[in-house]
Amino acid sequence: MEITLEAIEKVMEATGVEYKTAKEALTKTNGNADEAIKLIRPDTIDIGEEAKAAVEKLKKKVEEGNVDRIQIRKNDEIVLSVPVNVGIIGGFLGLAAAPWAMIAGSVAAFGLGCKLEVVKKDGTTDEVK
Repeated sequence: MEITLEAIEKVMEATGVEYKTAKEALTKTNGNADEAIKLIRPDTIDIGEEAKAAVEKLKKKVEEGNVDRIQIRKNDEIVLSVPVNVGIIGGFLGLAAAPWAMIAGSVAAFGLGCKLEVVKKDGTTDEVK
């Protein structure tokens, strides 16, 4: 398996992810850029029931209020951090599902080692299980 710089750049341009994430996806797909893009892009990922359940719990926490951001951690590193107001803006534009799809897709792409968290307005975090 050879992962080329061109493949990494292709994945980064198509998905908007950083170098490290693009390389991880290419590693998981044996260097196939098109498959790596499908792995990262939420609109092409077939997420599992566990990820869907986590996203539903997350939606409920956000609806309860007092949530500032949503984060995904893997090995104590934040791999995705989305402000809640992105979801509000998306709702006005008719894209209400887009932030949730991105979060669900990220959980699926990064696998079981991920933790889904909400960051409250006071700075504390709660893990969504």
